[in-house]
Amino acid sequence: MSTTNSVAAIYDTHEKAEQAVKELQEAGVDMKSLSILGKDTHTDEHVVGYYTAGDRMLHWGGVGAFWGGFWGLLFGSGLFLVPGLGPILAAGPIVAWIVAGLEGAVVVGGISAVGAGLVSLGIPKDSVIQYDVALKTDKYVLVVHGTAEAVEKAKDIIASTKHSHYAVYGQAVLV
Repeated sequence: MSTTNSVAAIYDTHEKAEQAVKELQEAGVDMKSLSILGKDTHTDEHVVGYYTAGDRMLHWGGVGAFWGGFWGLLFGSGLFLVPGLGPILAAGPIVAWIVAGLEGAVVVGGISAVGAGLVSLGIPKDSVIQYDVALKTDKYVLVVHGTAEAVEKAKDIIASTKHSHYAVYGQAVLV
C-alpha cells in the first residue's frame, strides 16, 4: 500500500486548470502540496523559458500570464524536454521528483521522468500512462498530495471543478 496520498485531475484547458488552482487556494489547500504539468503549445518560439539564479522565469512563451501566475503561487518550477512528450512545463513539488529522476537516470519500469515524478507523488505506475496521454494531447495535469485528510479536502474541491477526469490514490480515503 502506498504511503503517499494524492488526487490527480486532468483539465482540457489552461483556464479550467487555473480556476481549479484558484479554488484550491481559496479553500486553504497548501500550495506547497500542489503540482501542475502542461505543454505551452501556443508559443511561436522555440525557447519557452529560462531562469535567473533566483529561480524566476524571465520569458513565459505564449500563455505567459497563465504560467506566470503558477510560478508565483507554487513551490518550484521547470521546463523539461521529455522524449515522446515534448516540452513540458511543471510547477510544484513534482519538479524536484522529475529532476531527481533525470539526474539519477531513474527509469521506473520504462516510464518517463514525468511518470517517475508522478509515481513519487503516489500515483501508481499503471495509472501514469493516462496522464502522459493527457499531456501529449495538450491537456493539464493537476496533482495534490499529502495526508489522507488533506487529499480528501482537495478531492472534494476538485470534484466540483470542470475536470475531464480525476482519481484518488494512496491510503484509504476518509469518509
